[in-house]
Amino acid sequence: MPAREVRRPAFAARRKQVAAAQPGRVGFVSLGCPKALVDSERILTQLRAEGYQVAPSYEGADLVIVNTCGFIDAAVQESLDAIGEALSENGKVIVTGCLGAKAGEQGDSLVREVHPSVLAVTGPHALEEVMGHVHTHLPKPHDPLTDLLPPGGIKLTPRHYAYLKISEGCNHRCSFCIIPSMRGDLVSRPIGEVVREAQGLFRAGVKELLVVSQDTSAYGVDVKYRTGFVEGRPVRTRMTELCRELGQAAREHGAWVRLHYVYPYPHVDELMPLMAEGLILPYLDVPLQHSHPDVLRRMKRPASGERNLERIQAWRSQVPDLTLRSTFIAGFPGETEAEFEHLLQFLREAELDRVGCFAYSPVEGASANALEGALPEAVREARQAEVMQVQQAISRARLERKLGTVQRVLIDSVGPEGVIARSSADAPEIDGVVRIEPAHASDHRSEGQAMPAFRPGQFVRVRITGADDHDLTAFPCEDIHD
Repeated sequence: MPAREVRRPAFAARRKQVAAAQPGRVGFVSLGCPKALVDSERILTQLRAEGYQVAPSYEGADLVIVNTCGFIDAAVQESLDAIGEALSENGKVIVTGCLGAKAGEQGDSLVREVHPSVLAVTGPHALEEVMGHVHTHLPKPHDPLTDLLPPGGIKLTPRHYAYLKISEGCNHRCSFCIIPSMRGDLVSRPIGEVVREAQGLFRAGVKELLVVSQDTSAYGVDVKYRTGFVEGRPVRTRMTELCRELGQAAREHGAWVRLHYVYPYPHVDELMPLMAEGLILPYLDVPLQHSHPDVLRRMKRPASGERNLERIQAWRSQVPDLTLRSTFIAGFPGETEAEFEHLLQFLREAELDRVGCFAYSPVEGASANALEGALPEAVREARQAEVMQVQQAISRARLERKLGTVQRVLIDSVGPEGVIARSSADAPEIDGVVRIEPAHASDHRSEGQAMPAFRPGQFVRVRITGADDHDLTAFPCEDIHD
């Protein structure tokens, strides 16, 4: 069968939908095979569900969507011609479909190389991405039921920071944990969907995005790092690529991206250049849980502790201001005195910035309950207290190194207790804060010069003047703004 016959003429014809010109009307051109036709039907269904009308002609449309084919050369040319016609007749064009995933000679999108004025380009089966671009260029018609909601939905965080969940579930079977039995195995969200949500949050005023999942480092493992599409560009579903995309989106809005729950797999090393470049914060929340290899094996942890010190040293050599937070379990079943001392020595050598420690507690349904060598509760609690005592001195020393430095901080609150902010080293709720004290600040400013006005969600520059076990104090620099 000739290659041309694979494409069915009935579906190759451009379908120009009919309606009168008025706001909220979208023209549609559908090319390609039945699979592409189904994509077109889904997009049109969603458009109608959201209150948009479908236009009969280019002249009657506020913008035009062209669903393309890229199977053979003739189909590619037909799609490019259709895009050119839509641009000529209407001027506002969103491109989706198989051709949107094709790279041109320069490595960028072929569509953008030929037609740089298109509003947006996506790959195939990209309903949410297409709708996101429609919303950007043609605001959604008013719906009295849903339009009472803010653009990012209902958030329980202050409006200047938000959590972004990139996956659900976990593939690991740590012996102390029952999360997989409740949430299932790892399911990574499509990378285009994640980036679109992030962009929406930034547009809504979010200044700090906190990336969370059960295992952030494993993002994309379940789909074998398959290629997804971000604004028409092919991008692997993988942590490094995701962080680069999120960082670039954050940079456009002057915002932060902070990573949580990052297991210390070797590919985490790839994040250091992104931190050095300023795309993501120099901050990693790495749940190590223990340092001794035998304890980690009983825990069934996915990464051994043998090279963690070496890895931490390598990270800090590339990113000197890297902040490391971790959590540990003291008194795990079978933990010997030597194994516990190994943990304490690890803490002294690693000099982690922030540490949380829990005395081991049995969890119903966890396989660790069957391990031999359960320790008395008093021993578990004593070891937990000793870990925190050792870490307290380390944390204070790490914070004291910042005395006299200038830090960029994000204002969280302004009230009777003063101005509370956080630096790049401080995640909300779990780390410390930076207290900007007007009384102290006045000693360092010109006589009669008033304290600047602060507001939550504002970035300012401060000089660190004090430190304790958890928090910093500071006064604003005269050039407080970046």
